[in-house]
Amino acid sequence: MMASERSTSSTTPPIPVKKTLLTRPRLVLRGVLLGLTVITIYSLVTLNTGGLKLGEAFTSLGQNLDAMFLHPTVGQDSWNLLTHALVTSVSLAMLTTLLGAVIAFFIAMAAARNLAPSWLANTVKAVMAFIRAIPTILWVLIYSVVMGLGANAAVVGLTFHSIAYLVKAYSESIEETSPDTIEALKASGVRFWPIVFQAILPSIIPALLSWTFIRFEINFANAVAVGAAAGANDIGYYLFMASGFYFNFHEVGLIVYLLLGVAVILELVSMWLRGHYLKPTN
Repeated sequence: MMASERSTSSTTPPIPVKKTLLTRPRLVLRGVLLGLTVITIYSLVTLNTGGLKLGEAFTSLGQNLDAMFLHPTVGQDSWNLLTHALVTSVSLAMLTTLLGAVIAFFIAMAAARNLAPSWLANTVKAVMAFIRAIPTILWVLIYSVVMGLGANAAVVGLTFHSIAYLVKAYSESIEETSPDTIEALKASGVRFWPIVFQAILPSIIPALLSWTFIRFEINFANAVAVGAAAGANDIGYYLFMASGFYFNFHEVGLIVYLLLGVAVILELVSMWLRGHYLKPTN
């Protein structure tokens, strides 16, 4: 019995070890990570810290944080001015999201492969990908040069990037509809627009609503960021003036709290919308 057990154990083949293949994407990824590591180490080694005083720096940081978050005040502006600027930022985000959503929906039908020819869908997606690759702030700056400083440049720049973002989201939602269903409706004589508004749209409304609200939150953050660059006279402009011009950290803290309050309200509304439109049906 012992001999048989030994013979059995000795003839058991070893467990094969899987070797990780170094494919081209993995080699590129490792090369990029190695390059970033070398750059980081070189930057840390060559960093000039001669005049750096950590004790004073941390003390100043603590004082600034105390002024911002523990003693927020209005500063050189007024409550009415800041409230109006905050409403302007929310209105700017809402307007650009609505404009972008309406325009993007019709462009998305040309980018959906189950509705449009492949060459047209690929062309539209490539153009939208190029627009998305350029940050929103750059589009706003470009239109500020073309149209001049003001709310118009901010509206056009934010709407332009919103369209590219929502076209991708909407077209992918439309493509979830089965092509066989669309072909069957076409074969039965149903025209294009009834197919879109009666067959496709009702099934993707929750997804469209979710993506649109996500873009609204993004546009609100972008509106604050581009407020100073475009001169839109919104809350971002007063945040820039309080922090970079007046160095009034008390007002900076108050504006940050106002922005956090709006962000919390937007999140609550988003949760309500998801619970109302995305709840399971029996």
